[in-house]
Amino acid sequence: MKEYQKSKINRVKRGQNRAVYDIEKINTILDAGFIGFVSYVYEGKAISLPMAYGRKEDKIYLHSSQANRMLLSLLEAGEMSMTVMHLDALVLARSGLHHSVNYRSATLFGSVKKIENTKEKEAALYSFMEHMMKGRWDGIRPMKPEELDRTLVVEMTIETASAKVRDVGVNDEPEDENLPIWAGLVPLKQIALPPISDENLKEDIQIPNHVIEYYNMHK
Repeated sequence: MKEYQKSKINRVKRGQNRAVYDIEKINTILDAGFIGFVSYVYEGKAISLPMAYGRKEDKIYLHSSQANRMLLSLLEAGEMSMTVMHLDALVLARSGLHHSVNYRSATLFGSVKKIENTKEKEAALYSFMEHMMKGRWDGIRPMKPEELDRTLVVEMTIETASAKVRDVGVNDEPEDENLPIWAGLVPLKQIALPPISDENLKEDIQIPNHVIEYYNMHK
């Protein structure tokens, strides 16, 4: 079992019993998501924005236009942090202060660089697309050179990370457990609904297998 080394930057201080440093478990949290919250500083102001991402091994890929201020700020700083979270349940207790949520979250820290090489850029965008939906890259038209030129791709190398996971029930005060108040969990799940074909699609074009497979896995 390989773990990220604990340091001041990634060590979980509050709720240490929920801390996870295992690399494989953190990657599982990353692979179950597609949106991460990226933090950066722009003109002295702290900003956090949601961004779609792709992962391959210890690399995270982000992309946008060449003028994207967030990616340019990250490149200028040379480092970044990103958090991915899954909300799994509402924890409804007998008292207000013991209400909570079940969740899985991972926070990453690492260095960033701009990908310039065309083949490396295509490989990064392939990882991004396959992270979104496996098999999608082979079902779309090839990217045009001018599209690649207009796209800024940033690679983050995950140097350290940590996760927190809460997956237990209500934690009420013992003296409250006999109160006539309902307590328990309301599980939450993100699901896929049946695919909706584009209204301009030709009638003879069927929904591809990789889309059907994704729907069946997540419905």
